[in-house]
Amino acid sequence: MDIDDTPVLDNHLHLDPVNGRNVAAAEEFASQGGTHLLVLNKPSWHLVEKATDEAIFREVFDLTVEAAATATEVLDGRAWPVLGVHPALISKLVDDGYTPPEARDIMQTGLDVAAEYVDNGDALAMKSGRPHYDVDDAVWEASNEVMCHGFERAADVGCAIQLHTEGGEDFEAVARWAEDRGLDRTQVVKHYSGGRLRGPVKSVLADKDELEIAVETDDPFLMETDYIDDPDRPGAVLGPKTVPRRVRWLLENGDEDAVRTAHVETPKAVYGIDTEATLER
Repeated sequence: MDIDDTPVLDNHLHLDPVNGRNVAAAEEFASQGGTHLLVLNKPSWHLVEKATDEAIFREVFDLTVEAAATATEVLDGRAWPVLGVHPALISKLVDDGYTPPEARDIMQTGLDVAAEYVDNGDALAMKSGRPHYDVDDAVWEASNEVMCHGFERAADVGCAIQLHTEGGEDFEAVARWAEDRGLDRTQVVKHYSGGRLRGPVKSVLADKDELEIAVETDDPFLMETDYIDDPDRPGAVLGPKTVPRRVRWLLENGDEDAVRTAHVETPKAVYGIDTEATLER
């Protein structure tokens, strides 16, 4: 199999239509054989300002929906928006004088708006999570409440949710929290995963070592770059060419089944998208 014979999906990439390269990054992805993108909204303060109300969330989400539509124009497949609230917003709000419960309520409002976009067909999925850095107990508790609200809203509108969290391999408890709120764990995706993750579906950063582990475990998985489209950090976290290059590498190693898992079967199972039917070459 050649890369031209398969869809190639980057499961977590940011496009910044305000300060970044935006469609140029999508063109770079496509130039290497990339076909499909899930475009995550950047933190609100990177695009507009710190979100404190529904109107700011809507402005951020509209920018991301537009960026995904523009990216679709340069792809052989298409891009879908994934909308939600970055978990670091809670720290920004607390630093501005909000209490953790007040910050929680603001962030839950953002998730309600994201769920509305999904329900209206303007977005594919949601994103939430909890801080990946040390916080005090009150902020941690409020962050978990935000994440669980995300599970509830994703279940309400029937979509998957991507999580930005701390590192680690065992997220069984988080998967159970989702199930307790009506969302199957197969619709919970841990962004920036290693190959050994337990609990949610793993979205493996396109690092060769972690991909080898993911292939060996034979579990469903996705591939991502977490490209942040920041002109001050070009290529961070990984550049938009990386996933197509890793697909070529997997194919050269004879891992055709793993490529199909990551770019056809898992996207269909998690998001209900058909990367083959939406591919025109």
